Amino acid sequence: MCPLRELLPGGFCFAKTPSQRDLSTMADQENPVFQIQRVYLKDMSLEQPNSPAILIEQEQPSVDIQLGVEATPVAEGIFEVSVTATVQTKIKDKTVFLVEAKQAGIFEIRNVPEDQMGPIMGIACPQIVYPYLRGNVADVINRAGFPPVHLAEINFQAMYEQQQAQAAGQASPIITQ
Repeated sequence: MCPLRELLPGGFCFAKTPSQRDLSTMADQENPVFQIQRVYLKDMSLEQPNSPAILIEQEQPSVDIQLGVEATPVAEGIFEVSVTATVQTKIKDKTVFLVEAKQAGIFEIRNVPEDQMGPIMGIACPQIVYPYLRGNVADVINRAGFPPVHLAEINFQAMYEQQQAQAAGQASPIITQ
């Protein structure tokens, strides 16, 4: 007799193989998972506090661009990673326009070693989200009647490594005698 086995005609006895569902469940528990669930514009604002007078100025404005990255857990294995941009143009001390935008993505990240989570959320996810942010910022500035400001390509790996070095420097101050 073949306990927990199927007896086939001809007296052959084969062990049951795991079902496809069992195999996919086992694989899900072992294999790393990285999936984009959604990319969306979370927040956008445009201000022109000195219009219309500033619009007749002939002087070339200065442009200041600030970027930031945030990662927030949403649920088990689900994370929101957002990239923010603040673009401010000024003529002398008067603001021509100010754009603040936050582009976000929801990512499923599972079965990834803890030491790889920081680089994934600080480098890989922002690289996916950033092109959408660039397009949205250029579009809203253009729709406001200004020449578009094209955000430069960003090396998120260098940015992440710089943030890590700064954090390490703050965590362990150098003691001199």
